[in-house]
Amino acid sequence: MKKLGLATALLLAMTGAQAYQAEVQGTVGYYDAELNDGNYNVGAQGTYYFKDIDTSKGPLAEAAFLNQASSISAGYNFGQLTSDINSSVTVGGTTVAINEEFNVEQHSYGVKGETYIPTSVVPVYASASYNHSETDAKNDFTALLQDDDSGDRYALELGALVAPNFLVAVGYTSATEKDSLDTFNILNNGLMSASMEARSIEKDNDAITARTKYVGPIDGTNMSIGFEAGLVSGEETMYQLKSDLYVTPKLGLGLSYTDGSYKSYTVPTSAVGVNASYFVTPAVSLGASYVYANGEYGANDAQLGAVNAKFRF
Repeated sequence: MKKLGLATALLLAMTGAQAYQAEVQGTVGYYDAELNDGNYNVGAQGTYYFKDIDTSKGPLAEAAFLNQASSISAGYNFGQLTSDINSSVTVGGTTVAINEEFNVEQHSYGVKGETYIPTSVVPVYASASYNHSETDAKNDFTALLQDDDSGDRYALELGALVAPNFLVAVGYTSATEKDSLDTFNILNNGLMSASMEARSIEKDNDAITARTKYVGPIDGTNMSIGFEAGLVSGEETMYQLKSDLYVTPKLGLGLSYTDGSYKSYTVPTSAVGVNASYFVTPAVSLGASYVYANGEYGANDAQLGAVNAKFRF
Protein backbone atom coordinates (compact mmCIF):
# COMPACT_ATOMS: atom_id res chain seq x y z
CA MET A 1 0.00 0.00 0.00
CA LYS A 2 2.87 2.36 0.77
CA LYS A 3 4.37 1.70 -2.67
CA LEU A 4 0.99 2.36 -4.32
CA GLY A 5 0.62 5.66 -2.47
CA LEU A 6 4.15 6.67 -3.42
CA ALA A 7 3.53 5.83 -7.06
CA THR A 8 0.29 7.84 -7.10
CA ALA A 9 2.00 10.89 -5.56
CA LEU A 10 4.80 10.63 -8.13
CA LEU A 11 2.31 10.42 -11.00
CA LEU A 12 0.45 13.49 -9.77
CA ALA A 13 3.71 15.42 -9.48
CA MET A 14 4.76 14.43 -13.02
CA THR A 15 1.43 15.31 -14.66
CA GLY A 16 0.86 18.50 -12.67
CA ALA A 17 -2.54 17.16 -11.58
CA GLN A 18 -3.64 18.03 -8.07
CA ALA A 19 -6.92 17.12 -6.38
CA TYR A 20 -8.53 19.70 -4.12
CA GLN A 21 -11.62 20.03 -1.96
CA ALA A 22 -11.73 23.74 -1.11
CA GLU A 23 -11.19 27.01 -2.96
CA VAL A 24 -10.74 30.58 -1.69
CA GLN A 25 -10.75 33.60 -3.99
CA GLY A 26 -10.25 37.33 -3.54
CA THR A 27 -11.36 40.08 -5.96
CA VAL A 28 -10.57 43.79 -6.29
CA GLY A 29 -12.43 45.92 -8.85
CA TYR A 30 -12.50 49.54 -10.00
CA TYR A 31 -15.41 51.42 -11.62
CA ASP A 32 -14.73 54.53 -13.72
CA ALA A 33 -17.59 56.65 -15.08
CA GLU A 34 -17.75 60.27 -16.28
CA LEU A 35 -19.23 61.62 -13.03
CA ASN A 36 -17.64 59.16 -10.61
CA ASP A 37 -14.10 59.42 -9.32
CA GLY A 38 -13.75 57.02 -6.40
CA ASN A 39 -15.44 53.73 -7.11
CA TYR A 40 -14.15 50.32 -6.11
CA ASN A 41 -15.22 46.98 -4.73
CA VAL A 42 -13.39 44.24 -2.84
CA GLY A 43 -14.71 40.78 -2.14
CA ALA A 44 -13.93 37.24 -1.11
CA GLN A 45 -15.50 33.83 -1.60
CA GLY A 46 -14.87 30.43 -0.05
CA THR A 47 -16.17 27.13 -1.46
CA TYR A 48 -16.09 23.65 0.03
CA TYR A 49 -16.69 20.61 -2.21
CA PHE A 50 -18.10 17.40 -0.81
CA LYS A 51 -15.64 15.26 -2.77
CA ASP A 52 -12.11 15.62 -4.09
CA ILE A 53 -11.93 17.42 -7.44
CA ASP A 54 -10.00 15.64 -10.20
CA THR A 55 -8.13 18.33 -12.15
CA SER A 56 -7.13 16.09 -15.07
CA LYS A 57 -10.47 16.17 -16.93
CA GLY A 58 -9.98 19.46 -18.80
CA PRO A 59 -9.48 23.17 -18.10
CA LEU A 60 -8.41 23.78 -14.51
CA ALA A 61 -10.84 26.70 -14.27
CA GLU A 62 -13.78 24.35 -14.92
CA ALA A 63 -12.61 21.39 -12.83
CA ALA A 64 -15.57 21.54 -10.40
CA PHE A 65 -18.13 21.69 -13.22
CA LEU A 66 -16.49 18.85 -15.14
CA ASN A 67 -16.51 16.74 -11.96
CA GLN A 68 -20.18 17.58 -11.22
CA ALA A 69 -19.05 18.48 -7.72
CA SER A 70 -21.64 19.43 -5.11
CA SER A 71 -20.57 22.34 -2.92
CA ILE A 72 -21.42 25.05 -0.45
CA SER A 73 -20.10 28.62 -0.70
CA ALA A 74 -20.03 31.85 1.28
CA GLY A 75 -19.18 35.26 -0.14
CA TYR A 76 -18.86 38.93 0.81
CA ASN A 77 -18.42 42.10 -1.25
CA PHE A 78 -17.91 45.72 -0.25
CA GLY A 79 -18.38 48.55 -2.74
CA GLN A 80 -17.99 52.32 -2.54
CA LEU A 81 -19.10 54.97 -5.03
CA THR A 82 -18.21 58.65 -4.64
CA SER A 83 -18.57 61.62 -6.96
CA ASP A 84 -18.11 65.37 -6.76
CA ILE A 85 -21.19 66.93 -8.35
CA ASN A 86 -20.59 70.44 -9.67
CA SER A 87 -23.71 71.54 -11.49
CA SER A 88 -26.58 73.99 -11.32
CA VAL A 89 -30.37 73.93 -11.52
CA THR A 90 -32.81 76.74 -12.30
CA VAL A 91 -35.97 76.98 -10.21
CA GLY A 92 -38.47 79.85 -10.76
CA GLY A 93 -35.90 81.82 -12.73
CA THR A 94 -33.27 81.45 -10.00
CA THR A 95 -30.13 79.43 -10.72
CA VAL A 96 -28.74 77.48 -7.79
CA ALA A 97 -25.26 75.98 -7.85
CA ILE A 98 -24.76 72.42 -6.60
CA ASN A 99 -21.34 71.57 -5.23
CA GLU A 100 -21.78 68.40 -3.24
CA GLU A 101 -20.30 64.93 -2.89
CA PHE A 102 -22.30 61.83 -3.70
CA ASN A 103 -21.07 59.09 -1.37
CA VAL A 104 -22.61 55.65 -0.93
CA GLU A 105 -21.34 52.31 0.38
CA GLN A 106 -22.78 48.84 -0.06
CA HIS A 107 -22.18 45.54 1.72
CA SER A 108 -23.39 42.27 0.18
CA TYR A 109 -23.28 38.86 1.88
CA GLY A 110 -24.31 35.50 0.51
CA VAL A 111 -24.42 31.73 0.96
CA LYS A 112 -25.02 29.25 -1.85
CA GLY A 113 -25.35 25.50 -2.24
CA GLU A 114 -25.07 23.49 -5.46
CA THR A 115 -25.67 19.78 -5.97
CA TYR A 116 -25.50 17.25 -8.80
CA ILE A 117 -27.64 14.13 -8.36
CA PRO A 118 -27.02 11.05 -10.57
CA THR A 119 -30.17 9.42 -11.97
CA SER A 120 -30.85 6.58 -14.39
CA VAL A 121 -31.63 9.13 -17.14
CA VAL A 122 -29.37 12.20 -16.75
CA PRO A 123 -27.58 13.93 -13.87
CA VAL A 124 -29.89 16.43 -12.17
CA TYR A 125 -28.66 19.83 -10.96
CA ALA A 126 -30.08 22.04 -8.21
CA SER A 127 -28.91 25.19 -6.44
CA ALA A 128 -30.20 27.56 -3.77
CA SER A 129 -28.78 30.85 -2.55
CA TYR A 130 -29.49 33.63 -0.08
CA ASN A 131 -27.99 37.12 -0.27
CA HIS A 132 -28.37 40.23 1.86
CA SER A 133 -27.35 43.74 0.77
CA GLU A 134 -27.02 46.90 2.84
CA THR A 135 -26.77 50.25 1.03
CA ASP A 136 -25.65 53.21 3.14
CA ALA A 137 -25.92 56.84 2.00
CA LYS A 138 -23.05 58.56 3.82
CA ASN A 139 -24.38 62.14 3.84
CA ASP A 140 -27.67 64.07 3.58
CA PHE A 141 -27.12 65.02 -0.05
CA THR A 142 -26.58 61.39 -1.03
CA ALA A 143 -29.72 60.42 0.89
CA LEU A 144 -31.77 62.76 -1.32
CA LEU A 145 -30.66 60.84 -4.41
CA GLN A 146 -30.12 57.34 -3.02
CA ASP A 147 -32.26 55.75 -0.32
CA ASP A 148 -30.61 53.65 2.36
CA ASP A 149 -31.58 50.21 1.21
CA SER A 150 -31.32 46.85 2.99
CA GLY A 151 -32.79 43.85 1.26
CA ASP A 152 -32.77 40.09 0.97
CA ARG A 153 -32.50 38.02 -2.16
CA TYR A 154 -33.45 34.35 -2.61
CA ALA A 155 -32.82 32.18 -5.65
CA LEU A 156 -33.55 28.59 -6.67
CA GLU A 157 -32.44 26.70 -9.78
CA LEU A 158 -33.27 23.28 -11.21
CA GLY A 159 -31.68 21.71 -14.25
CA ALA A 160 -30.02 18.71 -15.85
CA LEU A 161 -26.94 17.80 -17.80
CA VAL A 162 -28.76 16.91 -21.02
CA ALA A 163 -25.46 15.91 -22.68
CA PRO A 164 -21.90 15.44 -21.37
CA ASN A 165 -20.79 18.73 -19.75
CA PHE A 166 -23.90 20.53 -21.10
CA LEU A 167 -26.10 22.04 -18.37
CA VAL A 168 -29.58 23.50 -18.88
CA ALA A 169 -31.23 25.15 -15.87
CA VAL A 170 -34.22 27.35 -15.03
CA GLY A 171 -34.83 29.21 -11.81
CA TYR A 172 -36.75 31.70 -9.70
CA THR A 173 -35.31 34.77 -7.95
CA SER A 174 -36.98 37.03 -5.40
CA ALA A 175 -35.33 40.36 -4.50
CA THR A 176 -37.01 42.44 -1.80
CA GLU A 177 -35.31 45.72 -2.79
CA LYS A 178 -34.07 47.12 -6.10
CA ASP A 179 -30.47 47.21 -4.83
CA SER A 180 -30.42 43.64 -3.49
CA LEU A 181 -27.44 42.29 -5.41
CA ASP A 182 -26.24 38.74 -6.01
CA THR A 183 -22.91 38.52 -4.17
CA PHE A 184 -21.73 35.56 -6.26
CA ASN A 185 -22.60 37.35 -9.51
CA ILE A 186 -20.43 40.30 -8.39
CA LEU A 187 -17.48 38.07 -7.47
CA ASN A 188 -17.60 35.79 -10.52
CA ASN A 189 -19.06 37.96 -13.31
CA GLY A 190 -18.36 41.50 -12.13
CA LEU A 191 -20.18 44.43 -10.56
CA MET A 192 -21.76 45.56 -13.85
CA SER A 193 -23.41 42.19 -14.49
CA ALA A 194 -24.91 42.17 -10.97
CA SER A 195 -26.10 45.80 -11.25
CA MET A 196 -27.73 45.20 -14.65
CA GLU A 197 -29.43 42.09 -13.30
CA ALA A 198 -30.87 44.05 -10.35
CA ARG A 199 -32.17 46.77 -12.68
CA SER A 200 -33.89 44.13 -14.82
CA ILE A 201 -35.81 42.83 -11.79
CA GLU A 202 -36.38 46.40 -10.45
CA LYS A 203 -39.72 46.88 -8.64
CA ASP A 204 -41.19 43.60 -9.82
CA ASN A 205 -39.26 41.78 -7.05
CA ASP A 206 -39.71 38.39 -8.77
CA ALA A 207 -37.84 37.06 -11.79
CA ILE A 208 -37.56 33.92 -13.88
CA THR A 209 -34.04 32.88 -14.88
CA ALA A 210 -32.69 30.45 -17.45
CA ARG A 211 -29.18 29.51 -18.47
CA THR A 212 -27.10 26.96 -20.35
CA LYS A 213 -23.45 26.03 -19.94
CA TYR A 214 -21.14 23.80 -21.96
CA VAL A 215 -17.44 22.97 -21.66
CA GLY A 216 -15.72 20.55 -24.04
CA PRO A 217 -12.46 19.74 -25.83
CA ILE A 218 -11.54 20.90 -29.31
CA ASP A 219 -10.78 17.71 -31.23
CA GLY A 220 -7.18 17.20 -32.26
CA THR A 221 -5.82 19.89 -29.94
CA ASN A 222 -4.98 20.48 -26.29
CA MET A 223 -7.56 23.27 -26.22
CA SER A 224 -11.11 23.43 -24.89
CA ILE A 225 -14.06 25.76 -25.43
CA GLY A 226 -16.74 26.97 -23.05
CA PHE A 227 -20.10 28.66 -23.73
CA GLU A 228 -22.68 30.17 -21.42
CA ALA A 229 -25.98 31.90 -22.19
CA GLY A 230 -28.52 33.22 -19.72
CA LEU A 231 -31.47 35.52 -19.18
CA VAL A 232 -33.21 37.19 -16.26
CA SER A 233 -36.85 38.17 -16.81
CA GLY A 234 -38.36 40.44 -14.16
CA GLU A 235 -39.89 43.86 -14.78
CA GLU A 236 -37.52 43.96 -17.75
CA THR A 237 -35.21 41.37 -19.33
CA MET A 238 -31.43 40.96 -19.30
CA TYR A 239 -29.51 38.65 -21.64
CA GLN A 240 -25.92 37.50 -21.22
CA LEU A 241 -23.57 35.56 -23.50
CA LYS A 242 -20.10 34.32 -22.53
CA SER A 243 -17.45 32.30 -24.33
CA ASP A 244 -14.06 31.07 -23.10
CA LEU A 245 -11.21 29.59 -25.08
CA TYR A 246 -8.86 27.48 -22.96
CA VAL A 247 -5.63 27.62 -24.94
CA THR A 248 -4.15 25.13 -22.49
CA PRO A 249 -5.66 23.62 -19.33
CA LYS A 250 -3.93 26.45 -17.44
CA LEU A 251 -4.72 29.47 -19.67
CA GLY A 252 -8.20 30.78 -20.43
CA LEU A 253 -9.29 33.80 -22.53
CA GLY A 254 -12.89 34.98 -22.56
CA LEU A 255 -15.44 37.37 -24.08
CA SER A 256 -18.83 38.42 -22.70
CA TYR A 257 -21.80 40.52 -23.80
CA THR A 258 -24.69 41.68 -21.61
CA ASP A 259 -27.80 43.60 -22.67
CA GLY A 260 -30.79 44.86 -20.70
CA SER A 261 -34.18 46.05 -22.00
CA TYR A 262 -34.73 48.53 -19.12
CA LYS A 263 -34.42 52.34 -19.29
CA SER A 264 -32.24 53.64 -16.46
CA TYR A 265 -30.50 56.98 -15.84
CA THR A 266 -28.01 55.35 -13.46
CA VAL A 267 -27.10 51.91 -14.88
CA PRO A 268 -25.80 51.28 -18.44
CA THR A 269 -27.96 49.08 -20.67
CA SER A 270 -25.27 47.01 -22.40
CA ALA A 271 -21.73 45.87 -21.66
CA VAL A 272 -18.89 44.10 -23.47
CA GLY A 273 -16.12 42.41 -21.52
CA VAL A 274 -12.87 40.49 -21.90
CA ASN A 275 -11.13 38.35 -19.30
CA ALA A 276 -8.11 36.11 -18.82
CA SER A 277 -7.05 33.60 -16.19
CA TYR A 278 -3.87 31.62 -15.71
CA PHE A 279 -3.00 28.87 -13.25
CA VAL A 280 0.52 29.50 -12.01
CA THR A 281 0.29 26.08 -10.38
CA PRO A 282 -2.67 23.66 -10.31
CA ALA A 283 -3.55 25.21 -6.94
CA VAL A 284 -3.05 28.94 -7.63
CA SER A 285 -4.59 31.09 -10.37
CA LEU A 286 -4.51 34.78 -11.26
CA GLY A 287 -7.13 36.55 -13.36
CA ALA A 288 -8.06 39.93 -14.79
CA SER A 289 -11.10 41.38 -16.54
CA TYR A 290 -12.16 44.57 -18.32
CA VAL A 291 -15.72 45.71 -19.12
CA TYR A 292 -16.92 48.64 -21.20
CA ALA A 293 -20.55 49.54 -20.45
CA ASN A 294 -22.68 51.69 -22.76
CA GLY A 295 -24.99 54.17 -21.01
CA GLU A 296 -28.28 55.35 -22.50
CA TYR A 297 -31.29 57.34 -21.27
CA GLY A 298 -29.02 59.61 -19.22
CA ALA A 299 -26.73 56.96 -17.74
CA ASN A 300 -22.98 57.47 -18.20
CA ASP A 301 -20.69 55.13 -20.07
CA ALA A 302 -18.45 53.23 -17.69
CA GLN A 303 -15.26 51.20 -17.63
CA LEU A 304 -14.68 48.49 -15.05
CA GLY A 305 -11.51 46.58 -14.28
CA ALA A 306 -10.90 43.76 -11.82
CA VAL A 307 -8.18 41.35 -10.73
CA ASN A 308 -8.60 38.16 -8.75
CA ALA A 309 -6.63 35.33 -7.22
CA LYS A 310 -7.77 31.80 -6.34
CA PHE A 311 -6.19 29.27 -4.01
CA ARG A 312 -7.13 25.59 -3.91
CA PHE A 313 -6.32 23.04 -1.25
